[in-house]
Amino acid sequence: MSTILFRRLENKDIPEFVEMRKLQLLEEGAVPTADITRPLTDYFEKSLEDGSFVSWIALDDGKMIATSGMSFSQRPPYYGNPSGYVGTLSCMHTLAPYRRRGIATKLLKSVIDEAQKRHCGKVTITASNMGKLLYHSFGFKDGGNYLEYDLSFNALNDAFPKTQKPFG
Repeated sequence: MSTILFRRLENKDIPEFVEMRKLQLLEEGAVPTADITRPLTDYFEKSLEDGSFVSWIALDDGKMIATSGMSFSQRPPYYGNPSGYVGTLSCMHTLAPYRRRGIATKLLKSVIDEAQKRHCGKVTITASNMGKLLYHSFGFKDGGNYLEYDLSFNALNDAFPKTQKPFG
């Protein structure tokens, strides 16, 4: 077995990273209702550049075998998080032949360390059943009050004319 290399995601990795993300979504049961290659690529290019997203990846003989990711935002401070800074964990995925070897734990530690450096008071994630085992073993606790309101993509597009973007 070759040595697995761990490093930060770079712009040159984005096409392979996007394919890993799409594979992750499919394995978690998502139904592919649209081609999200371009929106994912745009997101990762922009957010890597502005620093609002970081990722560590694992490579075996140059092939991406596992990914991680953390998006950063600030919310209004509250008693449980006086800074208001939050890391949102995403893109945690390991190819099946490489699972149960500690790779995801090492990647998770890397993005958690980055969240600490950025003074995040909380790290959140919406986890698959398989992922919950990793997160619980790392020390994540169930939030119990996470809810989601679905705004369809079409409704969002209808609400903003082509010349207006939802966030600026």
